[in-house]
Amino acid sequence: MNPEKEKWILLVVLSVIWGSSFILIKKSLEHFNPYEVGALRVLIAGLLLLPVAVLNIKKFPRKHLKWLILAAVTGNFIPMFLFPIAETAISSSIAGIINSMMPIFVIVVGALVWKFETTKRQIIGVMISFTGACILAFSGGEGGEFKLIPILLLLLATFCYAISTTTVKSKLGNIPAKILSAFVFSFVLIIPSAVSLVFAGFFNDFKNDVNLWAGLGFVSLLSIFGTGLAMMLNYRLLNISTPLFASTVTLLMPVVAIIWGVIDGETLTLLQCIGALIILAGLIFLRQKSSVTALKKLKK
Repeated sequence: MNPEKEKWILLVVLSVIWGSSFILIKKSLEHFNPYEVGALRVLIAGLLLLPVAVLNIKKFPRKHLKWLILAAVTGNFIPMFLFPIAETAISSSIAGIINSMMPIFVIVVGALVWKFETTKRQIIGVMISFTGACILAFSGGEGGEFKLIPILLLLLATFCYAISTTTVKSKLGNIPAKILSAFVFSFVLIIPSAVSLVFAGFFNDFKNDVNLWAGLGFVSLLSIFGTGLAMMLNYRLLNISTPLFASTVTLLMPVVAIIWGVIDGETLTLLQCIGALIILAGLIFLRQKSSVTALKKLKK
């Protein structure tokens, strides 16, 4: 497939999959604590991808091991716990909206760590979106309660995603997406996730109960599609595009997250809607620069 066409297809598919992850986290939390949800999400993906990792063990990038670990921990371990913890206090819709700030952190991390070029327009876009995030943080929940800590946890998770995304693009871009996902979840994260599951109390709490099996079904969907498959597609997207383009999947994710939230009975306050629109406005503003630059290159 033509890479230009493929990257847009991947962008839409990832938006639907990851945008649905927030409601699946919410449903999983009705049956398990947030630490169990995070650990199960990683462990199930690791077990499913283990055969792929074993079959391709000779391709394991030993010389890039430190970058593989960094990308795995920041992109596929820490955020898997931070999102469920935050969603015990805020709605899945808000979680999806906050996650849309990932391009902001991609620009910041790219400029500070990998020396990516940063423009004045991007900086202005960052400031606009940050203003929207502040409005969301101080808007309170449905009952008007102040929700700063969960917002900060989500911002930290999004920052971790940005570290992982830029690391993969800069240091691991030559590894095929399927193999990279298998190495990340099976060789790097499967043992830490299993240990986390023990400390989370899963094996003490789990019993042969219909409700718990239903909860395991939600976590499995989250793990198979929202983690394993989605990360393969994301790594492929990074291979054929830029970190900033790949991160703009978060522009579409809030739409999917809000639709699922509304179906599930969630509501957004007027102030939260204003904050969300400001975040999106900032992201669209900073994205226009790369589009104009690409157009100029094509003309040349």
